[in-house]
Amino acid sequence: MKVLVTGTSGQLGHDTMLELEKRGIDCLGADRQGGENYEFKTTTLDITDKENVEKTLENYRPDAVIHCAAWTNVDAAESPENLAAVRKVNVDGTANLAKACKKIGAKMVYISTDYVFDGQGTKPWQPDDKNYAPLNVYGQSKLDGEKAVAENLDNFFIVRIAWVFGKNGKNFVKTMLEVGKNHQEVRVVDDQIGTPTYTPDLARLLVDMILTDKYGFYHATNEGGYISWADFTKEIFKQAGIDSKVIPVTTAEYGASVAARPFNSRLDKSKLVSSGFQPLPTWQDALSRYLAELKEN
Repeated sequence: MKVLVTGTSGQLGHDTMLELEKRGIDCLGADRQGGENYEFKTTTLDITDKENVEKTLENYRPDAVIHCAAWTNVDAAESPENLAAVRKVNVDGTANLAKACKKIGAKMVYISTDYVFDGQGTKPWQPDDKNYAPLNVYGQSKLDGEKAVAENLDNFFIVRIAWVFGKNGKNFVKTMLEVGKNHQEVRVVDDQIGTPTYTPDLARLLVDMILTDKYGFYHATNEGGYISWADFTKEIFKQAGIDSKVIPVTTAEYGASVAARPFNSRLDKSKLVSSGFQPLPTWQDALSRYLAELKEN
């Protein structure tokens, strides 16, 4: 099998390449930066360039494409000057890949988000729920990316994730570690509820998926229960041995975000088990492994 992974400079793309290499699967990383600054084989790819995408897939002819590249700066996506760029990457770029996959008969994995839903209520979202109502530009662009995949391909996996953290990039855990070391008290939102996703664990699942034909929509975050950002921070500080006190506040009280955030990011993951996939470990265990990884580097 041959697999092409987009967005290898990001947390998930990076760890997906490492997982593929660990299993001895022929893989090629595709990124706007490309070149020799990676520990694995990469090529330069601009997903917004249709001809570039078609040529890259024609030349490499992967059996599967795992599409991790995306515009992910949620607040910056709200700026009028960025609207076209966000759609160009998250919608047009995804459509380019889906059409190129169809042309060569490759299956495709598209990484989506809890932000495609309106984040209301307390009931966990099901993978096949269709009552979409994104609250922000980023969420709408990812939903339109989902549609681009589903409209062009039959052999696809659309995997929604949330609260991502990993070694290769910025994330909430790194931010809280830094803030906690420098402040005696930290205000953290406690009315947004979801579950973290550790990229090495997710990468393992994505590779498991492409070795099957169990196509469709899935939700994938770590196990361990639904929590608030404040709960997550408390566990980060506990495991890291940081004495800073967490002050729970409402989203309204915190008031720093440009883009609206969903209150309910609970994703039901039972479809993974019913489809024969191994769930991700608990987020508490994932956090422990992540903190150990940060200490080593």
